[in-house]
Amino acid sequence: MASTQDAWYISLLGLAEHFRTSNPPDIKSCIQCLQAVFNFKPPQRVEARTHLQLGNILLTHTKNIDLARTHLEQSWFLSQSINAFDDVKFEAASVLAELFELQGQPTHSKPILRKAIELSQHSVYWHCRLIFQLAQIHATEREYEVASSLLGVGVDYAQLSNAAYTRVLFLLSRVMLLLIDKKIQEVLPILNQAGHLVESWSGSLHQKEYLKVFFLVLQVCHYLMAGQVKSVKPCLKQLQQSIQTIMAPTWPDDDTVCGSAAGESFVWMSRQQLYVLVYLVTVMHSAQAGYMDKAHKYTEKALAQIDKLTSSGCEEVRNNGGARSGAVLAWRLRMALVEHAALCRLVTGGKANALHEIARAAHLLTVAPTVGSAAAHTPQLHCLLGLYAMSMNCMEAAESQFLTAIQMSQERDLWMFAKLNLAIVYLRGRRDSDLAQLMEQVRPEALPAYAHGLRAASYYVLGLQAFFQARYNEAKRYLRETLKMANAEDLNRLTSCSLVLLGHIFLSINNSRESMNMVTPAMQLASKIPDVHVQLWASAILKDLYRLAGDTERENEAYQMHCNYSQALLKDHFQATQLPQHALVQWTTGPPPALPPPSNVSNPT
Repeated sequence: MASTQDAWYISLLGLAEHFRTSNPPDIKSCIQCLQAVFNFKPPQRVEARTHLQLGNILLTHTKNIDLARTHLEQSWFLSQSINAFDDVKFEAASVLAELFELQGQPTHSKPILRKAIELSQHSVYWHCRLIFQLAQIHATEREYEVASSLLGVGVDYAQLSNAAYTRVLFLLSRVMLLLIDKKIQEVLPILNQAGHLVESWSGSLHQKEYLKVFFLVLQVCHYLMAGQVKSVKPCLKQLQQSIQTIMAPTWPDDDTVCGSAAGESFVWMSRQQLYVLVYLVTVMHSAQAGYMDKAHKYTEKALAQIDKLTSSGCEEVRNNGGARSGAVLAWRLRMALVEHAALCRLVTGGKANALHEIARAAHLLTVAPTVGSAAAHTPQLHCLLGLYAMSMNCMEAAESQFLTAIQMSQERDLWMFAKLNLAIVYLRGRRDSDLAQLMEQVRPEALPAYAHGLRAASYYVLGLQAFFQARYNEAKRYLRETLKMANAEDLNRLTSCSLVLLGHIFLSINNSRESMNMVTPAMQLASKIPDVHVQLWASAILKDLYRLAGDTERENEAYQMHCNYSQALLKDHFQATQLPQHALVQWTTGPPPALPPPSNVSNPT
């Protein structure tokens, strides 16, 4: 029979749970009951568990982060010496480590997780979960080799523990890190190993389909990172089919997919998150291929899905810290989609709409769930502002934005993309000395072998440089190289830009026939994208070609077309300059300046 003292704290715990589960919950009374438990000097187990409960409730329902941390620290300290107390001990370590990470103090998280990993070797679930969590923190800190090594330990541990599903998750997570770290040569063997394990999977069909989606996402990203837009199509189609299977009403929930085995209670993402991710990679593919209307359509669908996800709380995932980590992921997906939306608007000539999207991205930076999230996306926003400033003919601002992106970015691909655009700024400004110095860093042979799209773009910039310097034969040689690479992988924007520039070169050397052969497909492709800047350029060349041929009727048609494009661009240019968000082009340091709240932007007419 329980003593009077025991009865008191047991009653308080029961009362606290009653208040927590009331409708609506009475969180204040729940916290008061839990705090009162300590007055009765409960056993160490009860004390540790109560501290954990208080820490979780304070984190979830209040803004008193410091007090939550104190309770979690107490729970972790007390529970370490208690045997057979895994759930409290390792949950306290996991939540405390996550809290430090969210507060921008990952150096405090790491020793807690290392100690917890050391203590959890007997518990397959907790050992694997804590390895995943520590690897994620190292990856966020760009300590990719340490993170990859940890995941390798996870692969071996899962295999020894007969956790086949979790072993493949560890393998695919390693592939993801290697892709992020651009260790492309190391990716393929592990990706192929994981692909073989998925293909020969003899366990649950639901687990197989889930692992297949993870595998295909990585395969698609592998191709897209290289700019291999054509090669990726079969994988992307498979991925789109698989995600439809997972999203079917008859598909079980994530807990059922995981199964009942203790060491296999993990999902990389919930199926709702995977659904948005597949939309995102489809947007990336459409943008790289030059199908801007398609990319915009999928962006809007994906953003609507994220709104649905966050409003319903579907973003909670068992193995990644629940709603807090789900909110971080939702933010990152939203940011990536808005960035692509801005890029698409710039290509199609909608500068005012692009500026609204850029302002949405700037607003998202101000509400980023972690310091690291904002830091990772700030250089990309400066790069977008550089592209916007270029389109507005604000060359000084464009230069400042690209230089800021280069200085801030730790991503080599973004760094190269910014430098290639900066080279065009220098070309247009006739800054030959700055250009020569810059081009040494972004010549095709200086770029990594995997970067097919960037290498093709580099040849285009070299062709543009030769054209500006009237070295026409050299320009043609570079542009034909761009065309060969762009056509091989359906990089339609580069193809249309190269064709129209070749058309201009042939016009300059009085070869009207060849000029027409270049400009006609350039105009057709630009209309398909649609790329209004190439259409403007091509219509000007067509006007001159028809004039030289004495075809007055077609010359007038081309002239009218050119006027229409020009007037639409001038009108849009003026609208953009009148927007308060235009001031963003002057922002190069600190957080984004305060702006009017972002609004939904209608489609351009």
